[in-house]
Amino acid sequence: MSDQTFSRSLRVPVPVRDLFAWHERPGAFERLAPPWQDVRVLAREGGIRDGATVTLEVRTLGVPSRWTVRHRDYVPDTQFVDEMDDGPFARWVHTHGFAADGAHAAVLTDAVQYALPLDGLGDLVAGGFVRRTLERTFRYRHAVTAHDLARHAAFADRPRLRVAVTGATGFIGQQLCAFLTTGGHEVLRIGRGAVRRGVVDVSWDPARGVLDAASLEGVDAVIHLAGAPIAERWTPEHKRAIVESRVQGTDLVARTIAGLSRRPAVLLSGSAIGIYGAHRGDEVLDESSADGDDFLAETSRAWENATRPAEDAGIRVAHLRTGIVVGIAGGALATQWPLFQAGLGGPLGAGTQYMSPIALDDEIGAIHHVLMDDRVRGPVNLVAPEAVTNAEFARQVGAAIGRPAILPAPAFAAELLFGREMVQATALASQRVRPTVLAAHGFRWAWPTVERMVAFESGRADWSAG
Repeated sequence: MSDQTFSRSLRVPVPVRDLFAWHERPGAFERLAPPWQDVRVLAREGGIRDGATVTLEVRTLGVPSRWTVRHRDYVPDTQFVDEMDDGPFARWVHTHGFAADGAHAAVLTDAVQYALPLDGLGDLVAGGFVRRTLERTFRYRHAVTAHDLARHAAFADRPRLRVAVTGATGFIGQQLCAFLTTGGHEVLRIGRGAVRRGVVDVSWDPARGVLDAASLEGVDAVIHLAGAPIAERWTPEHKRAIVESRVQGTDLVARTIAGLSRRPAVLLSGSAIGIYGAHRGDEVLDESSADGDDFLAETSRAWENATRPAEDAGIRVAHLRTGIVVGIAGGALATQWPLFQAGLGGPLGAGTQYMSPIALDDEIGAIHHVLMDDRVRGPVNLVAPEAVTNAEFARQVGAAIGRPAILPAPAFAAELLFGREMVQATALASQRVRPTVLAAHGFRWAWPTVERMVAFESGRADWSAG
């Protein structure tokens, strides 16, 4: 059994106490877990101080392994150590080191000492794969750390907030909550079922018009993201669920917070670029453009109108008109990801339709920016600076991972799976949307192109890129 050493450092322009605090707050593990790994927390006791433990199930290439890790050698603003008590390695010791680089900068050094099982045979069979995986993993982790710290530092003069969130278990909501808590904000998760701290902090049942108003007294902000999924076959029942989950839920949230004696200052309510209509060709659209008249446009219009009670009560309301959120663990790309990895990806249909994507990381950053910037209200397009055609989207995904992406997918195949109406309104929609409001209020995209989005998500982009 021979020990190997891996080390990677990151310099960030924040004081060392801020860098250390980011790692110690709830949500750091969720922010740092690579999206290409299927990681589940099975048990967690304590934070990162001596004696705290976490048990994980990690799937690598589809094969599950169980990890039990114990923390030790905690020194504030200097280090903490994770040591594997049980798992797939013969030895695993990860030292997180922190050092000041002047008063306003710090260096993070991740040093891992590890040994593979089966003595030299483990090195021979898997040594190269492990080394490449560590490089990829810590490239991703350092990119997340750097950009999260920069976004929180941009509003360092603002107080930390108490924020209630619906849709907290969703693709966007999970990472948004982790981002907020690592930045020092307190998050209350609004969800169904019994209250379970950190899982459901505020109980609601939108179909029955039930929301625990008392638990929302004194919150500073509400972020409302809940709604039935779009990417399913549009039966009459599911179309009804799409509308009702958005309109009824939003109306319930807006009326409840409007009636509080200590109201939140802001409501950020989910919406979508579908409000502009599915087939706008190459017309450039921004927040001042006219609405469309199809199913998703009418749904989005009713969705946004349901916030009226909050607006009438003097609460700042912003409508988060989200585009196509790019991530490999969820959203539209996740379903196509295996094909792209195999070199079998390509445009859908003719590929001339415009798509308006945004990186999951930038979606979260944009929501945070709107939350913290009191000047932003009304509709806000959450998209990258420039839309791309579907064919260009496929080309850039392939370029990011070094795979061809030229095999067209016939539209009829998607229509057989999801139905013609749904596919025409989503996958074949042409919406060339620009984020005029975000740009005017100084938001900075970390990953402004599809190629950079996918390179980041797959651990191929350095933290300073983008």
